[in-house]
Amino acid sequence: MKLKFYWLLVFVIFSLSGFSSEEDWGQTGHRATGEIAEQYLTKKAKRKIAALLNGKSLALVSTFADEIKSDKQYKKYSPWHYVNFSFGKKYGEEAPSEYGDLVKGIEKCIAVLKDENSSKSDQEFYLKMLIHFIGDLHQPLHVGRAEDKGGNDIQVRWFDQGSNLHRVWDSNMINSYGMTYTELSKNASVLSKDKIEKIKSGTVLEWVHESQDLAKEVYQSAKVGEKLSYRYMYVYFPILRTQLQKGGIRLAKVLNDVFK
Repeated sequence: MKLKFYWLLVFVIFSLSGFSSEEDWGQTGHRATGEIAEQYLTKKAKRKIAALLNGKSLALVSTFADEIKSDKQYKKYSPWHYVNFSFGKKYGEEAPSEYGDLVKGIEKCIAVLKDENSSKSDQEFYLKMLIHFIGDLHQPLHVGRAEDKGGNDIQVRWFDQGSNLHRVWDSNMINSYGMTYTELSKNASVLSKDKIEKIKSGTVLEWVHESQDLAKEVYQSAKVGEKLSYRYMYVYFPILRTQLQKGGIRLAKVLNDVFK
């Protein structure tokens, strides 16, 4: 009996240690995006967000949409983390998924938050989801190909460990860099006002198409079975950091528009 309990305990600990999702930025990336967004919020948006989140930071709640995946009652939200449409097409030119997608998810969140008749609990829920989804939008393989599950089926090696292309962009590069989300945020590039305004410009759909363009490059960056290491990190981690920063700036833009 004691031996069985020991192995059960080992299994639980192992399961919890791997709890962070491998379907998006992962905890550190999402929290970095949330932390960066805080810097660009208006005072009015900060007040309204603080009231809905009971003072919790964007970084803290940014992983909520992943955490609820373990609860079956939230299963319907799983397809909202990504969007797939053919390369060379624009979103909407093909029949959308009947289960919803990242674009529809973001639209739903914004609609609930702008609806004065929405309950506080609904607004809190969809605010947390929106914070996460804007982060997901900027992970390029969330706008990847459906046939390989956004790169999840493209097996590669990260240094000496088995991985896949999606996971490399989710967490492998971030974890190898070794910075906390606050360190990533504090060390984001210093941008001119013109550059910030350029990043903020456009619509959610334009940002989706931008991410898909980057996804095309990511797909060309590695072959099945290839060992990725220092060279890959040198070339692509600056791009990943840029995506985290864009996600933060654009998240703030969306929230400022919602909470005018």
